[in-house]
Amino acid sequence: QVQLVESGGGLVQPGGSLKLSCAISGDIDSIDVMGWYRQGPGKQRELVADIFSGGTIVYADAVKGRFTASRDNADNTVYLQMNSLKPEDTAVYYCNVLILSSSYWGQGTQVTVSP
Repeated sequence: QVQLVESGGGLVQPGGSLKLSCAISGDIDSIDVMGWYRQGPGKQRELVADIFSGGTIVYADAVKGRFTASRDNADNTVYLQMNSLKPEDTAVYYCNVLILSSSYWGQGTQVTVSP
């Protein structure tokens, strides 16, 4: 079993910053991909960023240049630094890992960008 726990969401004004964290525990020796997804009001869940086991990071066009995904292998944590936030970034943000073709999700953390 794999457990993911996100934290760091909240309310921020446009142009502000937030940093999300995802603590990963369990049988995690063979993680292929770590990633962040989001689901805005009335929208489908979408990719924000994926970190592949070889180190490649892929970002959605909507967040390129503003968001930075990273991982800390020492404490099995993945981060999402979000800068220059916009109202359209408002969503529930989910951490995801892919292990041997099995996908695991966290419970999500709410990010609200509003004046």
